[in-house]
Amino acid sequence: MVALLALGVWQLGHGAWIHAKAQLAQYLLQRAWARTLEGEREVRPWPWADTWPVARLRVPAHDVDLIVLDGVSGRILAFAPGHASRSAAPGVAGTAIITGHRDTHFRFLEAVKPGDEIVLETPGRSARFRVVDTAVVDSRSAVIREADGPALALLTCYPFDALWAGGPLRWVVTALPVTS
Repeated sequence: MVALLALGVWQLGHGAWIHAKAQLAQYLLQRAWARTLEGEREVRPWPWADTWPVARLRVPAHDVDLIVLDGVSGRILAFAPGHASRSAAPGVAGTAIITGHRDTHFRFLEAVKPGDEIVLETPGRSARFRVVDTAVVDSRSAVIREADGPALALLTCYPFDALWAGGPLRWVVTALPVTS
């Protein structure tokens, strides 16, 4: 019984640490993003970082304002959403893929619905997108198609309330540019 209690306390502390680290990282990332907008390249948010801010992602309907990092390794996603570097650059022709953890930065994706606006800012450019679809896909067989023009795909693990991380299912939010 004591071991079970200790495990529960450890899990609670670990969960709190993940959220605290995510919030502190966003503060440091905001500073690095400001320097990026001033013209610096590959501004590392802390000295040992192996990534840098590439975009700012805002979803006004869900009060979301996040800095997006270059890369999608687990180490990067622990701090912020990441841009899959083999996908299109955010805001240009092709599908930009941004991923994040379902239990921290991308938790809000569960509530996103078609019609919601997404603003993606990169140095020198800001693009508005509108959510057109949400879907559950199997990562072992799903293919994200390359768009002719700019498109955005936000990905996270699914289901949102899973007790254990991993698994093959992904929640995909697809957004296309707002034209007007």
